[in-house]
Amino acid sequence: MNYRSSEITRTVHNAALAVLAIAALSGCAAIGNPDGGPYDETPPRITSSHPDNGATGVNTRKVTIDFNEFIKLENANEKVVISPPQTEQPEIKVTGKKIHVELFDSLKPNTTYSIDFADGIVDNNEGNPLGDYCFRFSTGDAIDTLEVSGYVLDAENLEPVKGMTVGLHSDLSDSAFMTKPFERVSRTDASGHFTIRGIAPGTYRIYAVMDMDQTFSYSQRNEKIAWLDTLVVPSSEQRFRTDTIFTDQGTVDTTLLVSYIQYLPNDLTLLAFTPNPVIQYLSGSDRSTHEKFTVRFALPLDSMPIVKGINFDETDSYILQHSARYDTLTFWMKDTTVYYMDTLAVSITYLGSDTAGVLVPMTDTLKLVPKKSREKILKEEAKKAEDAQKELEKQLRRLERAGDSLGIVKLLEPKTKFLNARLTSGGAMSLYANVNLTFTEPVTFLSDSAIHIYQQADTVWLPIPFEIEQNELDILRYDIYAEWKPEQTFKITVDSASIQGLYGLYNDGMESTLKFNALKQYSTLTVNVANPKPGYTVRLHNNGGKIVRTGRLENGSVDFFLLQPATYFVSMFDDANMNGKWDTGEYEEKRQAESVWYIKRSWVLKQDWTHETEPWNVNEMPLTQQKPDELNKNKSNKKTVDVHKKNVDRLEKKAKQAESEKNKKERKRKERKERREKNKEKYRAIRANAKAKAKANSEPAVDTPDIQEVETPNE
Repeated sequence: MNYRSSEITRTVHNAALAVLAIAALSGCAAIGNPDGGPYDETPPRITSSHPDNGATGVNTRKVTIDFNEFIKLENANEKVVISPPQTEQPEIKVTGKKIHVELFDSLKPNTTYSIDFADGIVDNNEGNPLGDYCFRFSTGDAIDTLEVSGYVLDAENLEPVKGMTVGLHSDLSDSAFMTKPFERVSRTDASGHFTIRGIAPGTYRIYAVMDMDQTFSYSQRNEKIAWLDTLVVPSSEQRFRTDTIFTDQGTVDTTLLVSYIQYLPNDLTLLAFTPNPVIQYLSGSDRSTHEKFTVRFALPLDSMPIVKGINFDETDSYILQHSARYDTLTFWMKDTTVYYMDTLAVSITYLGSDTAGVLVPMTDTLKLVPKKSREKILKEEAKKAEDAQKELEKQLRRLERAGDSLGIVKLLEPKTKFLNARLTSGGAMSLYANVNLTFTEPVTFLSDSAIHIYQQADTVWLPIPFEIEQNELDILRYDIYAEWKPEQTFKITVDSASIQGLYGLYNDGMESTLKFNALKQYSTLTVNVANPKPGYTVRLHNNGGKIVRTGRLENGSVDFFLLQPATYFVSMFDDANMNGKWDTGEYEEKRQAESVWYIKRSWVLKQDWTHETEPWNVNEMPLTQQKPDELNKNKSNKKTVDVHKKNVDRLEKKAKQAESEKNKKERKRKERKERREKNKEKYRAIRANAKAKAKANSEPAVDTPDIQEVETPNE
């Protein structure tokens, strides 16, 4: 190749690289902006589809939707809902500017199919959503267009429930919810909202289920469910709204009266709950240590089970500890020859549910093995003893070299192992605080006479009467009752060796000081309720939503005394069965969960401060609006990109830059003008000085021309 052709080739190559570089830069500017022009605010637009949206007489199970730009489908598993619900999961995919949906179930005759994309379709660059988009077609000769919408809330705390499948049945029988899939479905979003589309005129029942097995029905007892006791009749009506068109300057350009179709009902509220399990069975067991084993049941026990030892004699061999609900039993083994065994074989006979749900005697055989074998525990203890002996000898040698005989005597004193115990103590106690003595194992002996309580009077400690009782629900805890008084200091002492544990250890001596706060350090809140009912029970919540105090109404109000200064929220439930706690519902009994309400505000209580609420009408605000926003945990985490705001920010930035450039040019112009003025003064001084010298020498002065103002070019 000659020099000339090489030069031409090199020139063409460089030109091509330059074109590619320019194209790459322009592409980057268009996507990443700054500053390749305004951000794209326009959502993707549908250019065509097959079949057409709203088509009738459709017999294909494949749907293709074309757009004018590249698009994405966000969270398809959560947002895309197909009605009627499909037994076999449809295939939904995006390729460039197209969405493809393929149904695998056979098409039903004379049925409207809807593919609800919600706001999941967005453009590829800026994420502009298409909007609330639903594609419909019919296998018959008409399209069903009615809709119903509303919210699903948790019945216990009015929290929006995300991911609930909400469906309709035209079969109004109670069994339809449990035996048939829904006819039309939707799914709740993060705010608990749902919209069911493509409904034919008629009368329906509406249900919701946390459909874990994708049967579109209530098929598992542990599924959260909801239903309305009333029937739903979808309808529509024409309404009008005012739309305002603004100019670029933000002033009103045109006001229009626009008609639209409102689908009703649009305010359905379903309250979801998880029913109590009804099948009783032994749900689990474990042996965390050699000394005890635990057995758990699905439901609270109506009667204590019969426990038989297979490889040991169970007679008087254990102490039984039960949970508050009597669904968990812990057996503390007494005899060391028994609990040293690495495997305990026991049979437990209890009332369990048969296949028909009837309670009948059942026996389960358990082989209980601890996490560590006795041999391994002994090896570990021997290793610890060996290490401790080495450390002791090391310290003895150090003390001998130092000649510390007292230290040696103290070091060689025998170490006593005591029963683990904890006594309540504190320097800022609430009068509502529990004072107790707790242990890590059952106690076989406790002497009341070895426990003493004193009240401080000046510098003297005066003994006061008290009572100590084993807690009914926790055998490891003993509650101490005395006349605790505000602004007073008390002392509790426990003599050593006055309490013996199940495994032979005694307690060390204990002492605890308690000081109770002054009454002026607390607050009081009185909640008044309009139209109260006997079972209305008010609950106080802290900032995290946790219930810190409850109280039943008396004569339409309840007082909460001795509250720590803090922020509180108020809710209430209707304790219909008067058992002192909120109860869930039961579908088979057609019993809804007990009603709950919230006051949509908080109270910031301060020290020595009392507040009384206005009479609270629980029905003055819809349930969907009652719960304070601060307590709502299920909030949408979607970060919405406001492209219009980005463009406004861009224009403001450009305007600031232009203003900055203008100010910079103005500043330079002033500087040039100031320099010219200084030069004029300088030249005038030189001219005056020359004339003065010429006059002094009687010589004709050389007349210098006047300085002409010449505009210098912009810098």
